[in-house]
Amino acid sequence: MEIEDVRTFVEIAEGRGISPAARRLGVAKSVVSRRLARLEETLGSQLLSRTTRGAALTEAGATFRDHATRILGEFEAAQDAIAPDGAVRGFLRIAAPLSGGPRLVAPVLAELARRHPLLHVHAAYSDRFVDLISEGFDAGIRAGILPDSSLIARRIRPISGMLVASPAYIAGHGAPQTLGELAAHECLLQGTEAWRFVEGGKTIAVHPHGRFKADNGEALLSAALAGLGVAALPDFLIEPHIASGALIPLLADHPVVAAGLYVVRPPGDFPPRKVRALIDIMLEYLAG
Repeated sequence: MEIEDVRTFVEIAEGRGISPAARRLGVAKSVVSRRLARLEETLGSQLLSRTTRGAALTEAGATFRDHATRILGEFEAAQDAIAPDGAVRGFLRIAAPLSGGPRLVAPVLAELARRHPLLHVHAAYSDRFVDLISEGFDAGIRAGILPDSSLIARRIRPISGMLVASPAYIAGHGAPQTLGELAAHECLLQGTEAWRFVEGGKTIAVHPHGRFKADNGEALLSAALAGLGVAALPDFLIEPHIASGALIPLLADHPVVAAGLYVVRPPGDFPPRKVRALIDIMLEYLAG
């Protein structure tokens, strides 16, 4: 069994097709098809089925994908252990947030790739919850308050947040003076979340209401700038707009519960060298 065949299959599984895998690997589709056929012949099982909508994993393919991801991880760990030059190499798959990620994280990942020419960096930006293990990611970059999980987390920097609104909204609706007054305001939401504030050393949860919702922080920022309501947003999104006067901080004596920017990875005592390189450069550029 060729390790490149296994790697190619993982790319097919993640990209849901031969064409996406060829683009991600930088090879011709015929090369990807040949590697897949060779792997299927070795295993004696069909891993991919063609449909009118593209391609899908067979039951055997879905089962083998989990094993193939672990095989690649073990292979790259072995490369790290014996590499005489200490070079960072292999494929690094990163799940990053879409809200602020392209602005905050993308330049750092570009520098990571520049420093390590043997490293293939594949970043996927989305605000949906990503299961790193089942979806084959080496690491994730997450902003907020982390839920309990088996993942190993390294905090990169704190993230503070605050309530903001545009001067136009405040002129038309006034500014809330207490947490209780938020009930009378249009709030910009990601869903049915609660906003959590610090008051007298205690955490207070407020359940806001509003007619505008979006699952992306940049979209909520645009709505706040347009005067649609009050938003609770992180510092890295709102700081330039507060400085310009386009947004006004509200309820400054009730800070939003602090969150953080983290690199998370699957459990294991020793992260691969490529993940350590990601953590190091994130700390270098974004800590503090």
